[in-house]
Amino acid sequence: MENRKEERGASTKVGDFTELRTWQAARKLRQELYRLTQSFPAEERFGLAAQIRRAAVSVTANVAEGYGRFSYQENIQFCRQSRASVYELRDHLTTAVDAGYVPGQTCRELEQRALEVIRLLNGYIRATKKLKEAGGIRKKPEAK
Repeated sequence: MENRKEERGASTKVGDFTELRTWQAARKLRQELYRLTQSFPAEERFGLAAQIRRAAVSVTANVAEGYGRFSYQENIQFCRQSRASVYELRDHLTTAVDAGYVPGQTCRELEQRALEVIRLLNGYIRATKKLKEAGGIRKKPEAK
C-alpha cells in the first residue's frame, strides 16, 4: 500500500508530507502565529510567545513525523499529538487575549484557522484508519 491522501472522496498518491492539505493548513497557521508573537511584549519573549511558537511547530512537526513512520497506527498517533497541540494553541490564544496582547477579532480569526486544522487532522486520521482497516501495509516513502 502506498502513501495516499484523500481529498473530497478521491485518493491520490502523496510523494511527501508537504503535499498534505493538513500540513499545509497547519503551516499557514504556524506562520501567522509567529508573526503575531513578534508583537508581544519583551517580557513574554520566553513565556507565552515561546509557548505559542513551540506548540505551533509541534503541529506541523508531528504531521511530518507521523507521515514518515512505517505503520498507519504510528501515523495516527502522531496526528493525535498534532491535534492536541492545536487545542493547546487555542488555549494560549485565549490567554493572549486575556492579557491584552491580541485583539478579540484577531483571536477569532486565528481560532477559525485552528478549527480548520483540527477538522483536516480529523479527516486525515479517519482516512488513515480506513487504510489500516483495509489491511494495507504501509511502505516507507521511497527516496528520490
